[in-house]
Amino acid sequence: MEFTTIKGFRDILPDEISYWQFLENEARKLFEVYGFKEIRTPILEKTELFKRSIGQETDIVSKEMYTFQDSKGRSLSLRPEATASVVRAYIQNRLYQKGGIQKLYSIGPMFRHERPQKGRFRQFHQINVEEFGDPGPITDAEQIIMIMELFNRIGLSDDLSLNINSLGCPRCRPSFREKLKSYLENKREELCSDCKRRSELNPLRVFDCKVESCKKTLQDAPIILDFLCEDCKEHFSSVQKLLNEFGIEFVVNPGLVRGLDYYTRTAFEVLTEELGAQNAIAGGGRYDGLVKLLGGPDHPAIGFAIGMERTIELLRKKRRIDERSPDLFIAALGEEARKIAFSNAIRLRKKGIWVEMEYEDKGLKAQMRRADKLNSKKVLIIGEEEIKKKNAILRDMRTGEQKEIDLNRIEVEI
Repeated sequence: MEFTTIKGFRDILPDEISYWQFLENEARKLFEVYGFKEIRTPILEKTELFKRSIGQETDIVSKEMYTFQDSKGRSLSLRPEATASVVRAYIQNRLYQKGGIQKLYSIGPMFRHERPQKGRFRQFHQINVEEFGDPGPITDAEQIIMIMELFNRIGLSDDLSLNINSLGCPRCRPSFREKLKSYLENKREELCSDCKRRSELNPLRVFDCKVESCKKTLQDAPIILDFLCEDCKEHFSSVQKLLNEFGIEFVVNPGLVRGLDYYTRTAFEVLTEELGAQNAIAGGGRYDGLVKLLGGPDHPAIGFAIGMERTIELLRKKRRIDERSPDLFIAALGEEARKIAFSNAIRLRKKGIWVEMEYEDKGLKAQMRRADKLNSKKVLIIGEEEIKKKNAILRDMRTGEQKEIDLNRIEVEI
């Protein structure tokens, strides 16, 4: 019997990992410049955390979570997104007592039981940023500038577009919700079965529908921007002015809603036309009421998530990121030479030099072929003659040049 992965789950193999490491490293370097610190939360949480934060009537909670009961009858779920877990950690560990703005980021897997397709997996990975303590538009603009700078650093900025919207606040959104609900009731027969359900429970979610007939029906629907209170209008206008000031191009998309109930005011998505239907590779927004909703202080917050699988798929289309290769391969001929090779390999590795060697008794041609396959930069050849002279032959695999060197000077030579 051959075991295989579960449907919707996949292995990330060594020939792909250089892209993952590149994206993660660039994100870490940029976030730390902006003052963000890494946090790591469990992948398993109490189900109620996600029901309370994401919303009982969202597709994620009602259809897509991996939920089960443990031996004590407690309902647990694999995290479908990161924000709820980070907010829970912010409250539980009293991070707000440190004072000032708290800036956090995380990298890791999420889980949703949805139909696997290109760019969408049941275990997927996200880079997440969360910021607590500031309600103003500067923080919104700063996060958007930061995410666009990351895509610029990794070479994807020309392939992406930024959409922004305001979702209002608890003061102005209810009137929009009622107006939209009334509109959808009159168009009920034109909606798909999912949108019929959404129109009653969570009408804003119909804007996320990918069914063409629903998109057409929503063309004349009321838009949230017409219902914003003065504070929300001013906030959204300030965000746009700041983005313009720093040369960030964007499209105001009144139909942009986020898939989670906790969002307020600024919402944004980064889109590409290169990946077909799965065109959003990042998104986020403000969630000012979530910390209080989950039992913490009334602290404003904003964050975003980057879909790593989709970003890496786009990266692989646009640029080549070579795997790291060995600095040195030691080709040893004979038992005594292998002992010397092994001793030197350990010594050099301790100095941070990547060394490979053959552990079996093989001829020089076979060892050179392996060095070439590994794409080793240099090869050190040690045979009987070299042992007598207490030196070795160092060959540059790029130029073909070779020379005799003292064994004690290997690290200097390479």
